[in-house]
Amino acid sequence: MIETEMKTAKPKTFLFVLVLLLAALGVSGYQLLRLQMQPVNPADSSLVEVRLPENSTAGGVAVLLADNGLIRNEQVFLAYCRSQGLDKQLQAGLYEFNRSMSLPQLAALIAEGKVKSRSLTIPEGFTVEQVGELLCQAELCTPPQWQEALAQVGDYVFLPKAELSPERRLEGFLYPDTYRIDEVSTAGEVLAMMLNRFSTVWDQEFAAQAKGKDISIQEAVIVASLIEREARIPDERKRIAGVIYNRLQTGMPLQIDATVIYSLGEHREILTYKDLEVDSPYNTYKHRGLPAGPIASPGRESIAAALAPETNDYMYYVARGDGSHQFSVTYNEHLAAKARYGL
Repeated sequence: MIETEMKTAKPKTFLFVLVLLLAALGVSGYQLLRLQMQPVNPADSSLVEVRLPENSTAGGVAVLLADNGLIRNEQVFLAYCRSQGLDKQLQAGLYEFNRSMSLPQLAALIAEGKVKSRSLTIPEGFTVEQVGELLCQAELCTPPQWQEALAQVGDYVFLPKAELSPERRLEGFLYPDTYRIDEVSTAGEVLAMMLNRFSTVWDQEFAAQAKGKDISIQEAVIVASLIEREARIPDERKRIAGVIYNRLQTGMPLQIDATVIYSLGEHREILTYKDLEVDSPYNTYKHRGLPAGPIASPGRESIAAALAPETNDYMYYVARGDGSHQFSVTYNEHLAAKARYGL
């Protein structure tokens, strides 16, 4: 009787030990898997740049991360991405990681395409040509790539419909601002950012005001571009706008030096009488009314001034030499101001 009970107890003991062993292995496996998912070095926050090429597979990404010491196990990374449905979502580009990131964090960043970015500032008053030079200096494109991007810009409701060169068509509408771009941004993508930014600012801040005053978007941007190039003191923008509208209303030529400089295609500190004779629809010394188009990209304050000019009787202004201007009502006053400031 006792012997039978002992024989029955042995299988029960074996099963119990087996269950304990399997449980221990399960816990051990779970702990091992959990360890593989943890940061390689939680205390190391130094940046590690990794470029993931186009058409990289999840396996290829895993190899690059392992080679840079960012994950512990390639197969675990691959298995995690597959389990989360991320293996087909990993995006190419230049990334900044650190070894304090966990495997799930790394996978999420790559799936979201959070590539390394930098800021690009387009100053107010830049021409299309200057914007292109800036992008080339930033190594975002080459001059031929810039020209190709200009030619491929699609239709925007605010762009002129006339047959113009790509530069003339976009002049005035590359909104000056600071943009966040990544290392693989193309010239075409940056152009789209600037044009979309202009569209947003115009629609949200100026469209209703322009419609109420029966001023077209083209007219507003042309006037704003003149203000942007002429005004050096912010407080003078609306006063200069007032002079421009006063001259337009009386039929006087605008005679704005900035339009001559734009017509010449190169910057001049001092204009000669010969320069003033340049044959161009942008030269407001030879042609009355507004120039054929904008001469630069105006910022928000210049657009605001174009739509809400100061009401004044000034017809002339002359530079004082310190960035400000002396404004005059009559031509005799203007001549006296020119003599006073040595012009």
